Amino acid sequence: MKNLLKLTSISLIATTAIYAGGYKIPETSTNAVALGAANIAHNHNNADAAYYNPAKMIFMTDENHIEADLMYIGLEKVKYKGTVHGTATDESSQSEDFIIPTLHYVSGALGENGVRVGLSIVVPGGLSKRWNGKQGIQTAKEFTLEVLEVNPTIALKLSDTLGLAVGLRAVYSSGIVKSSAAISRDMNGDNLNIGYNLAVAYKPMKALEFGITYRSKVNLNEQGSAKLDIGNARVYDGGASVSVPLPAALNIAVAYTFESATTIELVYEKTYWSAYKTLDFNYISPISPILVPYFDNPIEKKWHDTNTFRLGLTQVFDNVTMMAGLVIDESPIPNKTIGFELPDTDSTAVSLGGRYKINERVDAGLSVLYSIHKDRTVHNSSLNGEFSDGNILIVSAGLGYKF
Repeated sequence: MKNLLKLTSISLIATTAIYAGGYKIPETSTNAVALGAANIAHNHNNADAAYYNPAKMIFMTDENHIEADLMYIGLEKVKYKGTVHGTATDESSQSEDFIIPTLHYVSGALGENGVRVGLSIVVPGGLSKRWNGKQGIQTAKEFTLEVLEVNPTIALKLSDTLGLAVGLRAVYSSGIVKSSAAISRDMNGDNLNIGYNLAVAYKPMKALEFGITYRSKVNLNEQGSAKLDIGNARVYDGGASVSVPLPAALNIAVAYTFESATTIELVYEKTYWSAYKTLDFNYISPISPILVPYFDNPIEKKWHDTNTFRLGLTQVFDNVTMMAGLVIDESPIPNKTIGFELPDTDSTAVSLGGRYKINERVDAGLSVLYSIHKDRTVHNSSLNGEFSDGNILIVSAGLGYKF
C-alpha cells in the first residue's frame, strides 16, 4: 500500500502544496474552491460528497458519480523585515506554483438498504517554504511537507432523513528539511499513516439540511535519513525521523434552500492544532552530547486550536449552477514560536465559481479562490519584525460524469 500511494503521489504530481490555517488544505474539489469549503451540509449531487460529507451520499441520485479536478495554487512571496537574533534583514521567500489533481467517486445504491460507497484521492495538507536570504536559510532554506490521502468511505441510510458514514484515511507523506549556515541540516523522510473519518447528514425537510463531520488526527511520522554539518565537517550521516500532526477537525454545518433554488450554508470548523507541541528530530545512531543543543533539542511549537467560519452561496438555474464563498480563518501559531518555516497569519478568503450541465451525464466546473493574509508583527526570542504579503490564489477546473 505504501508503494502504491508513493507511485500515485508521483503520478498525480501531488507535490508541495499550500498552507491555510497551518498546513491543512480544506479545498480539494472545484465546488469546494467555489464555496470556500462550505459544502458540508448541502451537496448538489456532486461526487465530492465522498470527501466533504460521505453521509450525504445516501441522498444522491441512484447512479455512479465520478469527478476529476485539476487545481492550480499560486503562493506569493512572504516578506520579512526586521531583525533575527539582533541582525537586521529584509528578505523574502520564493513565490511558488503548483498543479494538484484530485479524484472523487460515489457508487450507486448497493442493495435494498441503500448503502453507498465512496472514494476520494486528495491532498489534505502540505507546506512549502524556501528562503534565499542570509537569515531565512538558517532555519528554512527548504521546509517541505507533501501529503496524499486515499479516503474510502461507506454510508448507511438509517432513515429517509438520516445518514451515517465512516471512512478510512490512508495518508502518505514525505518531508524535506534543509538549513544552511555554520550549522546545517539536510533531512528527508516519508511514511504511510492511518486515520479515520465520521460523518452525519440529517435532512428533516426538503429545504433544511444539517451536517457534522469529524476527521481524526493522523501523525505524519517521517522516517528517512539526515546529514548534519558544522562548517565543512560532516558530524552525522545516518537514519533519522520526525513527526508532525495532521490535526483532527470537526465541522458543524447548516444549509437552507429557498424556493428560488438559492442555498445558503454556514459552517463552523474547529481544528485541533494543539496536538502540535514540539518539532523533535530523532536519530537512529547517537550523536555527540556536544551536538545535542544544536540538532537534538526539541523545538517548541505549542500551537493552539483554531476556529474557522465559512459561508457558501449556491444558485441553481436550468443548466448552470453559480457558487460563491467567504472564509474567515485563524492562524494556529503563537508569536512565541513563529518562524521562517511557516510564517502563517490570520486570513480572509473570497471565492466564486460555477458548473455547466453539458448533458444528462456530463457537467464541467470552474472556480477561483483568493486568500488575503494579514501582515503580522512578531516579537520573540529570535525575531523582531514583520511578516507581510503571502496571499494565495487557487484556480480549479473539474469534470463530472454520471453512469
